Order: sequence, then C-alpha cells, then structure tokens
Amino acid sequence: MLYAVLCYHDENLVWSWSKEEDAALMDKIGAVRERLTAQGKLGTSLRLMPTTAATTLRKNQDPPLVIDGPFAETKEQLLGFYILDVENLDAALDAAREIAKVNPGGAFEIRPIAVFNPDERRKA
Repeated sequence: MLYAVLCYHDENLVWSWSKEEDAALMDKIGAVRERLTAQGKLGTSLRLMPTTAATTLRKNQDPPLVIDGPFAETKEQLLGFYILDVENLDAALDAAREIAKVNPGGAFEIRPIAVFNPDERRKA
C-alpha cells in the first residue's frame, strides 16, 4: 500500500539554515533514505520550495481566482513529502518515525494514497 509522509515545519527556520547546517541534515536524512530504499519501502521524496514561490487557484469563484502564495497562513508549512510502499499503516508509521528521528521539529502527517492516474511516462 502507498502512503505519503507529509513533512511540516516552520519554513522561515528551515530556509534560514546555513548551507552547512542543511547539508548535515540532508546527510542524516540520506542515511535513513538509503536504508528504507534498500528495504524496498521508499519511493520518491520531494522538498518543496518556500511558500513565497507558491501560487494558489481558488475555485470558489467564476472565473477561478489565481493568487500568489499558499492556500492558508499557518505556523507550520508543508515543506516536502516522501512516498512509501509498505504493507500497512504500522509499517508506514515505523518508517515515518525513522525519518522523524533525524528531522528537527515539525510534524509528519501519514496519509494513504489512492493512485488517481499512474505515471504514463513509465510505460515502455
């Protein structure tokens, strides 16, 4: 079963890290990523650019309104996510705990994924 592990944190803090601080964290995350990948559990992981780079389409109007910025103002922002392919929620939680051990602060939302449309580029 596929699960998304959504990573929330204060983006002002995260984007204020020095290159060295960020690289040290990425090394720690890389070790967990390598272990979960070797176990066949980890798929794509993505880091989102800051919310200042976001654009939101609000569809509750006709025509829909396009605005700069994220959908909602919050203390913590969605900064990235991992895709897990594991047996069940318990296994997803185990993997999320490993990721969380090396990530400072924030919260992790674990959510099952239903494939809406497969990646057509992968067909041979």
